[in-house]
Amino acid sequence: MNSATDKTPEPEIEEALYQKRQKIYPREVHGVFARLRVTAVLVLLALYYLVPWFNYSGHQAVLFDLPARKFYILGLTFWPQDFFYLAMLLVIAALSLFFFTALAGRLWCGYACPQTVWTEVFLWMERKIEGDRPRQMKLDKMPMNATKFRIKATKHAAWIAFSAWTGFTFVGYFTPIRELGQHLLQFNLGPWETFWIIFYSFATYGNAGWLREQVCIYMCPYARFQSAMFDKDTMIISYDEKRGEPRGSRKRNVDPKSVGLGDCIDCTMCVQVCPTGIDIRNGLQYQCIGCAACIDVCDDVMTKMGYPKGLIRYTTENIMHHGKQHVLRFRTIFYAAFLLLLVAGLVYSIAIRVPLGLDVIRDRNSLYRETNMGLIENVYTLKLLNMDNQPHTYQLAVSGMPELTLDLGVDEICVPAGSVVDLPVRVRTDPVNIHKASNSIEFTLTATDNPDISATETGRFLGPTGG
Repeated sequence: MNSATDKTPEPEIEEALYQKRQKIYPREVHGVFARLRVTAVLVLLALYYLVPWFNYSGHQAVLFDLPARKFYILGLTFWPQDFFYLAMLLVIAALSLFFFTALAGRLWCGYACPQTVWTEVFLWMERKIEGDRPRQMKLDKMPMNATKFRIKATKHAAWIAFSAWTGFTFVGYFTPIRELGQHLLQFNLGPWETFWIIFYSFATYGNAGWLREQVCIYMCPYARFQSAMFDKDTMIISYDEKRGEPRGSRKRNVDPKSVGLGDCIDCTMCVQVCPTGIDIRNGLQYQCIGCAACIDVCDDVMTKMGYPKGLIRYTTENIMHHGKQHVLRFRTIFYAAFLLLLVAGLVYSIAIRVPLGLDVIRDRNSLYRETNMGLIENVYTLKLLNMDNQPHTYQLAVSGMPELTLDLGVDEICVPAGSVVDLPVRVRTDPVNIHKASNSIEFTLTATDNPDISATETGRFLGPTGG
């Protein structure tokens, strides 16, 4: 054989389809924005964990009672018929997100997103148990031994306990939480309650303990379309490249110009405190959640070096390049005005909301019938929904045709608080009053103790023509 023509086959190189995650160890940071973030976390967690335990008007202050199809929110009872309010609330939430994003970037992500809030709590527990960033990194590099196992087990036990309490509280918004607690202590939870407690506990443990920044980077769609809501006047976290470059280390209080350097000392502290592990000095990136931890730590470094703060700061593209700022612009004015209009409309609509529902259902077994007195009679079933928190007695009237009479079959119409009552009624009139085969009539239901609680619904009265 000719050895010159022999070729040794090259080994095949396997390419990984997915990059292995590099664990991020965010350094603890202190400063103005850190205090704001901690305050937001504490307020939101307090609301989440404490609100279900308060009662209002004889029931849980906030309770979404799905089996009964009732939603109690601070003295107000909403029913499926009030879906309009939920739709309005979702529109307001979406518009608020657009408004605050156009104004100051990802404020929601950095301070109020549940993923951010619970991740902050899990990071706090991790620091308390494993230590600061260097200790965590050292611990993870150690081979498994009794000490490492004890520390890791303690951390995960704390995470799981907190996640279980979170799942329990979540279900407590749909099942009265005191009743849920009693069932839990008696090991008498229902199958759906058990499922959702475990599911939400697992979701909290997985998202805040293990996935963390991956939720923000890969799973959350907001990270992908946020830039569509930015413009050159949006306040975003930016690195002042003109002032900071060229980077380089130097001694404290050294004038950077004297050594041909910018203000950035290349300490990488802004990278070490970032919960998503990005370098803000590389410009705006979709992974940035706007937590402003890099601002706090950079300001601290600048103070120690004797330089002015603000190398990394909230600013706009127009300010960075042209020194001009336009906070009041068409986009923000439109969002603010439309948002104010929707909120005012929602509040007004709830304020004038009548806690009474009335549905009219004709008897489909017969079009009409003639009584022994020669009158034409139609039969209906009225569904009366008392959406108030107290019982009411009602009066029913019918109009729309001459000489209509009602036969209720009861002395008075009483509907308990938060209940639905089916009321069969008969409506009669003389055939001489019927000029069409189908006629429109109106049923009006009015509370005897409060005439402002009134509802009117249209029905069809059928009969022979030519009377």
